[in-house]
Amino acid sequence: MSTEHRNQGGTGLDVDDAVRALLLLMPRMIGRVKRLPVPPELQSLALGPRHLSLLSYLLFDGPMTVNELAARLEVAPTTVSLMVSELSRKDILERREDDNDRRRRIVSIAEPNRPAIHDWLARGATAWQRALEPLTPAERQMVIDTLHAYQQAVETSDDASAGDNG
Repeated sequence: MSTEHRNQGGTGLDVDDAVRALLLLMPRMIGRVKRLPVPPELQSLALGPRHLSLLSYLLFDGPMTVNELAARLEVAPTTVSLMVSELSRKDILERREDDNDRRRRIVSIAEPNRPAIHDWLARGATAWQRALEPLTPAERQMVIDTLHAYQQAVETSDDASAGDNG
């Protein structure tokens, strides 16, 4: 990457400058997120990133079935079922029968944990809301698409590196 600055006239960054900016920004963002304190009542539960996404959906979108959660999380229903079982045993989640179909179970956050989970996760949602609000719907989609593309590129790079080691 060249060290030459190419952002002339405020028209945007070239790819190299954008990469440099993101290489500085991403560790700061991740570091800040990691410093968000886990509420004391949840610290002993060993919650991981996979739990946070599941809890976020239930917090912001309300109760739903395992299949609905699996679709949103883009994982198999059995994976979500295992997570729900684990979190139910820890009294973080509740499962109840669906009034319309007794074969289905509706998953929700247990009321005693809702305030702590809300306080913990709402900060990130509020920050994203502030960052995305000024953008057009197309620009918001571009941000999301770019983050997905980055994630896939990192995973592809990790897979290729793992293949080199074996």
